[in-house]
Amino acid sequence: MRELTVAQGSVEAGDPHICSDSNTRNNVVYSVYEALVTRNEAGGFSPCLATSWGVEQDGLTWLFQLREGVRFHNGERLKASDVVASLRRVVDPSIGGAYGTQGVYAGYIGDAVFEAPRREVVRIRTGEPMADLLDLLSEMPIGPEDELDRLPREYVGTGPYQVGSAGRGELTLEAFRGHWGGAPRVEALTWLAEPGPATRAQMVVDRDADIGCMVGAEGKRLAGAAGAAVAELESGLCVIFMLNCFRGPCVDVRVRQALNYALDVPGIISRVKEGEATQLSGYLTPHHFGFDPETPPYGYDPDRARRLLAEAGYGDGLRLAMDAPTSMPDEAPQLAASMEEMYRAVGVEVEVRLHGDRPAYSELVRGKRIGDMCCFDSSPRSAFRVLREKLHSGIRGPWWEGYSSMEVDRLTWEAQRAFDDSARQRIYRRVFRIVKDDAPWVFLYRPTYHWAVGRRAEGWRPGRDGLVRVV
Repeated sequence: MRELTVAQGSVEAGDPHICSDSNTRNNVVYSVYEALVTRNEAGGFSPCLATSWGVEQDGLTWLFQLREGVRFHNGERLKASDVVASLRRVVDPSIGGAYGTQGVYAGYIGDAVFEAPRREVVRIRTGEPMADLLDLLSEMPIGPEDELDRLPREYVGTGPYQVGSAGRGELTLEAFRGHWGGAPRVEALTWLAEPGPATRAQMVVDRDADIGCMVGAEGKRLAGAAGAAVAELESGLCVIFMLNCFRGPCVDVRVRQALNYALDVPGIISRVKEGEATQLSGYLTPHHFGFDPETPPYGYDPDRARRLLAEAGYGDGLRLAMDAPTSMPDEAPQLAASMEEMYRAVGVEVEVRLHGDRPAYSELVRGKRIGDMCCFDSSPRSAFRVLREKLHSGIRGPWWEGYSSMEVDRLTWEAQRAFDDSARQRIYRRVFRIVKDDAPWVFLYRPTYHWAVGRRAEGWRPGRDGLVRVV
C-alpha cells in the first residue's frame, strides 16, 4: 500500500526521551524508534533491539544481547555504546518531562551504571534489585550515540519508519527499507493534527484520513452512521480522584471508603461518558501485571457510606475541597459536578475548584497542595511505576498524596526482589487487594477508546497499549 493518513490530536513528538504516557506522542515516537524490549499482547515482554537478556544472582546486574544486523535510519549499525548513551540521556534529569514528569526515570535508575563490555552486549547495574526493570526499558527509545545531541530537532531511530517531511499540523513518515524486520507494507504514514475528536471521525467518513484516533462517543456514532468501521479498546488508563491522606478527614480510612460507597459509578459512566467506560475495582486495570480479577469494585451503597461517616465522627455532615482540571481528563468538570450531587445525598458538601492551566495543575498535585481530593488520570502501564510514583510512603514519589501502609511498602520492596514472574504476580495481587480496601483513591473507571477506520485501513486494530502501529 502506498500511503495511510492518520488524524490525531497533535503530531508533535517532542523529545523522545522525556517520560510521557501520551498515546498521541507515542504513536509517532514508536514508529521511528525502538527500545531494547517491547510489551507484547499477552502483557509480557518480547525481544526488540535485544534478542535475549538475563539477570545475575546478585539481582543487580543485567546483560542484554543485541540483535545482529540492526541499522539506524542514517545507515549506522547499532552497537552497545548507542544503547548506553541513549539510556544515560533518558535518566538525565535535565531532559525534563511533560506535566510534572521530569526526573521520573532518574528516580528509578538514576544511579544505575550502563556499560558496553562488547559491541553487541549491554550491561546494566542497578543500585537496588529491580525485577520490573523491563517495564522501564520498554519505554526508552534508542538512538545513535553521535546523533543524540541533535534531539529534538532531528529524529534518527531504528524503527520501521523514518521522518520524511514536516509542516504545520502535518508529519509524513516514510518506510525504512533497511529495517531489521523487513520494510513495512505501507510506504508512507501521514499524520494530521486535528484537535476535535468528532472532526477526526468525520475526516475518515470524508476520506481525508484513513484512521481517526480517539474519536470519542460522538465520533463513534458519526462514523458508524456513515458506514465506517469503529475499533474499540477498553483502555489501561485509570480515571480516579486521589485523596489527601496527609491531613483532614481523608486521613481516616472510613471516610475514604465512604467516598467510594457514596458514588453510583455505573451511573456516572452513563451520564459523563455515555456508557463508554468500565468501572475500576482498584488502582490497576486488567491490562496491568498485578491486577487481581477476583477483587470486586466498590458497590453503590449510600447507607453504608452514611454509617462509615458517622463512625468517623461526621454524622452531622462533612465539608470537602475538591480540585479538578478542565482537561486531561476533559470530562473532569462534569465528573466533579456528578460527584458533588451524589456526595450531598450522604451529607458531604463539596467545594469544587476548577483549574484551567493543566501544567500548573500537575505541579499543584506534585507539590502536595491539593484540597481534600483531586481528579487525576493514572496512565503508566506498569504496576511497579504506579506503586512507586503514587502509593509507596517510603519512596514518596511525585504523585504520592500521603497514603501510608507498612504492608504495601514491605510488599512492594519484596516484589522488586521477586524475579520469578508468578511469585511477583502473587505479591502484586495481594497489594492490589490491600490498596482497594484502604481506598487512598476514589476508584472511578477506565475509558473505552474508539478509532474510526476507513476502507483503506480495513482490518486495522490498535494494540493492547492503544498505539497506532502499521508494519
